[in-house]
Amino acid sequence: QVQLVESGGGLVQAGGSLRLSCAASGRTFSPYAMGWFRQAPGKEREFVAAIIWGGYSTYYSEFVKGRFTISKNNARNTLYLQMNSLKPEDTAAYYCAAGGKRNGLTQRDFNYWGLGTQVTVSS
Repeated sequence: QVQLVESGGGLVQAGGSLRLSCAASGRTFSPYAMGWFRQAPGKEREFVAAIIWGGYSTYYSEFVKGRFTISKNNARNTLYLQMNSLKPEDTAAYYCAAGGKRNGLTQRDFNYWGLGTQVTVSS
């Protein structure tokens, strides 16, 4: 079984930056992809970014493209999300996920999930 633990969330002012980390543990960890999703209270969980674990292709939502950067360290089984120019609308619980498949990077395509880390951006 794979366990994912996010860290790095916190309170930051608009325009600031945060870097989230997601550490994966398990005897074998070789997902097709890893990604970040977020969910604000009262709203549905939405896709943020994803990266192919065995490659380097990245994907971003239109809301964060140009501001967020997803990266990974395969040797450390760690996923990162560098968030710059944060906006109040970025406020949400951020979740990392592992799984996915070719042409399948939606929520239903990821089978392992972390418990989330809160990001709050004040105006």
